[in-house]
Amino acid sequence: MVETPAQRSPAVPGPEPTTPDRTYLDSLLTGVERAAATAAPLASAHTGAPARVLDAAEAAVDALREPLLALSHHLHAHPEESFAEHGSVRALADLLAAHDVRAQVGAHGLETALRASVTSGEGPTVAVLAEYDALPGIGHGCGHNVICASAAGAFLALAAALRSGAVGGTALLLGMPAEEGGGGKETMARAGAFDGVDAVVMLHPFTYDVAVQPFLGRRQVRATYRGIAAHASAQPFAGRNALDAVVAGYQGIAMLRQHISPADRVHGVVLEGGQRPNVVPERAVAEYYVRSALPQTLADLCARVEAVLVAAAAMTGCGYELDWDRQPAYLPIRANLEMAARWTRHQQRRGRTALPPGVVPETLSGSTDLGNVSVRVPSIHPMLAVAGPGTSLHTAEFAAAAGSAGGDAGVLDGAVGLALTALDLLADADLLAAVRAEFEAAGGAMDVEGFLS
Repeated sequence: MVETPAQRSPAVPGPEPTTPDRTYLDSLLTGVERAAATAAPLASAHTGAPARVLDAAEAAVDALREPLLALSHHLHAHPEESFAEHGSVRALADLLAAHDVRAQVGAHGLETALRASVTSGEGPTVAVLAEYDALPGIGHGCGHNVICASAAGAFLALAAALRSGAVGGTALLLGMPAEEGGGGKETMARAGAFDGVDAVVMLHPFTYDVAVQPFLGRRQVRATYRGIAAHASAQPFAGRNALDAVVAGYQGIAMLRQHISPADRVHGVVLEGGQRPNVVPERAVAEYYVRSALPQTLADLCARVEAVLVAAAAMTGCGYELDWDRQPAYLPIRANLEMAARWTRHQQRRGRTALPPGVVPETLSGSTDLGNVSVRVPSIHPMLAVAGPGTSLHTAEFAAAAGSAGGDAGVLDGAVGLALTALDLLADADLLAAVRAEFEAAGGAMDVEGFLS
């Protein structure tokens, strides 16, 4: 018998979700506060660019205050998701054009990518990276409007320094689409975006000022299970339940979590689980993110996850298909302390103390496709406080902070930090040699495509 709407009993609302206990998070934040009080900032033994060059670049950023903040506010008010950032990249290109820099929109095979450069004489090439994609539903909850505007300010200050003859070399601005899951940087890297680049600088908004913060590598796997449909009451024995395979895999992953390193993460969702309760599901799908702090441990964890998902098919009699990395995988960020020390020094002139590694717990971390760049070219990805401790990225609260006075300060302070760090690299050959030596000691340029194949 099928119930009609009139025969149904009204739904009875249950209790609201319980409020997560904050004790652990509060203890972490207290620990950060105590460690920060005594932490020694990273120090640099190198000279860097002459003081007059640095002062002029800082003044150039401050003079750009209004257009830079206008760009940040425009992006914040008009968020666009991955690979759909047409208005955002055009706004960036328009700002550059207003300052006599012509940009290529649609670079390296992506419609919403951007490339612009200024060259003067001989010297290295330093790339400044801009991100501008937003999150579905909450807009710039990761603060990419701040990333974009600060990168634009840094690049324009570098362009002024190069055009004046203060330094020699090339400043490159790359607008990178789809950091939020789309892996735009990996796509652009494979298309040659970083060929000939000596160093990369970018920043990310956060709740602390941090010179070096670990970001986890991340791979994705979609597990599709194929069962056999049957009547779930009359002939369940004639079926093979694909949803059971998904549930068995999910439970197996939960047990695996007891035996992985503290920084490792595995989390997933069920995308399909059947159509009706009276039909044994013949198809069910789950998707997982697998994260780890090192390329080698990421590979090991992925193998263990795959073993669990395959076993779930065997124990339920289902067929299966595992689809890894439907979007490009993200590798862990490889830090460069030589560059991070220069960033630290330049943030001090803006009244900020960039914390050294180990102060903010590595567990307060996500993933970024800048990791894929950092194992190809020496890179930095410092974090810049625009919100108070305890505010989580990817929330409406952080989105509000990215468009607030805190976000505005981040745009200007970040632009100065990026510009001055890049100028040091252009002007100081010994510094650049030390950056390269550190990069080589950490393993040199990685064959990312081969590693992920």
